[in-house]
Amino acid sequence: MSSETQSSTTSGAREGQPARRVAHLTPQERVARGKAARNETPRSSHAGWAPATNRLDPIALLEEQATSRVPELVPLRYGRMLVSPFTFYRGAALIMANDLSPTPRSGFISQICGDAHLSNFGVFASPERRLLFDMNDFDETLPGPWEWDVKRLAASFEIAGRDRGFAPADRRTIVTACVAEYRSRMQQFAAARNLDVWYAHIEVEQLLELLKTSVTKKQKAKAEANVAKARTRDSMQAFTKLTHDVDGHRRIISDAPLIVPIEELAAGTGHDDVGGELRGLIRSYRRTLETDRRELLESFDYVHAARKVVGVGSVGTRAWIVLLLGRDGQDPLFLQAKEAQESVLERFVGKSKYVNHGQRVVAGQRLMQAASDIFLGWQRVKGFDGQVRDFYLRQLRDWKGSADVDTMGSGPMTAYARVCGATLARAHARSGDRIAIASYLGTSDTFDRAIAAFSSAYADQNERDYAALVDAVESGRLEAQTGM
Repeated sequence: MSSETQSSTTSGAREGQPARRVAHLTPQERVARGKAARNETPRSSHAGWAPATNRLDPIALLEEQATSRVPELVPLRYGRMLVSPFTFYRGAALIMANDLSPTPRSGFISQICGDAHLSNFGVFASPERRLLFDMNDFDETLPGPWEWDVKRLAASFEIAGRDRGFAPADRRTIVTACVAEYRSRMQQFAAARNLDVWYAHIEVEQLLELLKTSVTKKQKAKAEANVAKARTRDSMQAFTKLTHDVDGHRRIISDAPLIVPIEELAAGTGHDDVGGELRGLIRSYRRTLETDRRELLESFDYVHAARKVVGVGSVGTRAWIVLLLGRDGQDPLFLQAKEAQESVLERFVGKSKYVNHGQRVVAGQRLMQAASDIFLGWQRVKGFDGQVRDFYLRQLRDWKGSADVDTMGSGPMTAYARVCGATLARAHARSGDRIAIASYLGTSDTFDRAIAAFSSAYADQNERDYAALVDAVESGRLEAQTGM
């Protein structure tokens, strides 16, 4: 384990090993730790960024990732990253992790997302059927320096602001609003009781109230319309949109290469009973759920499955959608099984304590989210090619929605940045030493200004890396498939 593991938790080196007991420091001792860290790593040291002289070729890092992905989907990933510097950034988590590894850090560790850009936040339903705002992508999650999440999130707002054509002053306002809110909320969590931190969450009604003073009536109405639309995005909506009737049986519609039914992929592989195999896999995955949720899943029967392309950075990893039916043909449940590869952070902060990367994702998600999907679980399977891979599973859609960044004005983006900053602080406070982190951050805007400077410098680098991708495609080094 890293020597930076915060001293108010218990941890083990690898899954299955005895946990190591560590001391519980007093609040005063934790405050002192935070202030002492400023001497070792001044808050102003986080400002600015310049590439190392031995910086790895960003295109080579993308090529490295491509070796473990579905070959025919890799050009689609490059095509989506080519759309703009912002979409490039969404797919460049490994590149940024490599760039962040030598940057200053306070020494305090939290469970981090590893890919905390502004499009990885959104709304979804809690088990109690309340609409929550939270982080929603944990493919790269691992214990690590909390600053890395803050820097990736802040830089994403700078890059998105450039994409939207905002003036430099407006972009700086957006970025500093994000970081200032993170710092302010961490101060609040530092003063809160442990259970109060654990129960903290942002409901959509609270979100709309926060937006009221920051946006126009028209913008607020648009946000409310997006929320209403999110409530319609469920398994029934996916059932209507993604399936059709074939000889009296419901089947997922083929739309290659974006959606490819499992029987098309299994053809010629010797897997003649893919339905039977999938039923067995679902039974095995069910064991990773809580007892009541196992019973609920048992009431659904497997119907069909297909490979489905998702996201930008995830394109090329294996992702499946699985259709199950309950009491009748109008009682669908759509699950998504998404491949979990090694986190891009592991080469920089150490291996996960979980042998199964699906379990790594699930454990990290449960630590960072206020509430997680009731069907969130994991599985290890052997593919048609004989390779063993890890997956995590959850509902495909359960009142899910996201902000429309492509049309967002600077005022709404500033408000959105604050909400994302607050959400990230809550996620880090659940596992990290929130008192030490808050003490390190302090009450001045020193850290905010430093991260704003970093974000601007890193956005410049992101533009250079994006240009390198364009050159690689134009030269024939990489093949890209656009328009999908």
